[in-house]
Order: sequence, then structure tokens, then C-alpha cells
Amino acid sequence: MRLDELRFGIVPRDCPGTATRAHPPATGRAYHRHMLLVIDAGNSHVSVGLARDGALIASRRAASRASATPDELEVLLEGLLRLDGQGLAGVAAVAIASTVPALTDAFEAIAARREIPCAVAAAGTIPMAVHVDRPGDVGPDRLVNAYAAAHLLGTPVIVVDCGTATTFDAVDSQGAFVGGAIAPGLQLGLEALAARTARLPLVELRLPDGMIGRDTASAIRVGTVLGHRTMIEGVLGRIRRELAAGAGIAPHDVRTILTGGLSALPWARTIEGLDGIDPDLTLKGLIHFHRSVTGDEAQA
Repeated sequence: MRLDELRFGIVPRDCPGTATRAHPPATGRAYHRHMLLVIDAGNSHVSVGLARDGALIASRRAASRASATPDELEVLLEGLLRLDGQGLAGVAAVAIASTVPALTDAFEAIAARREIPCAVAAAGTIPMAVHVDRPGDVGPDRLVNAYAAAHLLGTPVIVVDCGTATTFDAVDSQGAFVGGAIAPGLQLGLEALAARTARLPLVELRLPDGMIGRDTASAIRVGTVLGHRTMIEGVLGRIRRELAAGAGIAPHDVRTILTGGLSALPWARTIEGLDGIDPDLTLKGLIHFHRSVTGDEAQA
């Protein structure tokens, strides 16, 4: 598998050089549930996906609203699924990762009303060791991302998630989530700059033409977009070296992957030090999570 195939959204189940890592990606028998609905509910967006035979076959995204009622969210789900010619009537099970408790409750209520089995990802339900001081405080999406990356790429591995916040999630050579870092997200920074200043505008999130901005908009892009990229590269490199030292391997043997809503934009492809980009990593992680907790695949 060539690196360029991995970088832009194609995540292989095995990579060259995994012999240097403690846990190569797991494999197992095919997953045969009729239709699994996976839901990633975040502060800014709700991403939904449909999986059949263990593979993600469709994904959609909508703005999230914490005050939405179960009835409103059910209408939203039906509408998103209809875009791919599907509906809730064809769903056999649901798996959820949510950072918004009100949305977790609402989606669980929808599943209960329709009598669809539902699995909710959390520190106590994801079959992964969580070696941090307060496991219950870790966002479910971060744990699902770590779980997905460990299974798809092997360990040690780092996930960078660019969304409302930019998070770094580290999995050690033994397959345990060991923490990471959290920074304000790129779009959040652009919006805060415009909101908290009198004369700085909200600019489009795109790469500037060079490092010296010739007007206000390009100067903002240099400082925010390129500045955020530099922050990611710097933090990623330091975490990579720390994981490598703990595993007794070279830093380049620590795999890295980028995900999140902003990872699909062109600026993300210029970040150095990545092995792959997959905006759907959380949804794929929920497929693995559901396989494991329901017993459909013992080695999910």
C-alpha cells in the first residue's frame, strides 16, 4: 500500500512495517448484520453513516443543535438516510458516540421507540484500556477514534481530529489510550477573532498564497490557517517521539491519521507528518465498537 493511497482518505487494514509495532491491525470474519446505523454527535455537527457487512456504505452530515427533540432528530435521520435511498425501517442496530449528553439521550429515545438495539460508546463500554486520570471525562469520539486507528493502522498510533476543537489522541504500543492534547479548533479561532475584534473580518478557511499577507484577509489566513497547521505539526511530532521512546521504536514507526470535519478541506493535505486522512474515521470506529460489544466479532 503506497503512502499516497493512504493519505487522502483510503485507510488500509495493514501497512508496511507493522512488524516493528506491538499490535498489528486485527482481522476476523466478515460482519453480517443487515444494516447498522452509526451516529457521531458533536458540538457543531452530527455525522451519520450506514454500514452493511462491516463496511461503511454511506455517510451524511448535518448541523447539530443540543436543544433538538427526539421527534426533530428522527425527522433529520430519516431525511439524511433518504438521500441514499434508505430509512430507519431498514436499520437493525444503532451505535452512538456523542459529546452532547442531550443528543445522546434523544438518539437513545429514538432507538427505544423504534425497538432498535442501541450501543453507546463511552469509557466504560469501549473494549480498550484507558490509562488517564479520569477516564469518564474523555470524549467518546476521542476514544472511538483511538479504537478505530488501533484496529485499522496498528499501534502505537496518533489520531488528530480537526473539528470544533483540534484533539490529539495517543494509543501506546500495548493498545491503550494514554491521553493526548486539546486545542481550540481552526474554525473556532477564525470566528473568535472576528467576534472579539472591531475591524477584523470573518474570512473563508483556505490557504493563503504565501507567508506574508498583503491585506487583512490574507494576513488572518497566514496567522490562523498556517499557524494552526504549524501547531498540529509541532504537537504531533512531540507526541510521536514520546510514544516511540516508550515503545523502543523509531518515531516514523508511530502511525498518524487525521480526521474530523475540517480534514476534508484542501488545507489539511498540506500538513506534514501524516500517514493518512480519513474524515469518516469515527463512523468506522463505531462499526468496530459495535461488532465487539455485541459479540458479532470477537476480535473486532
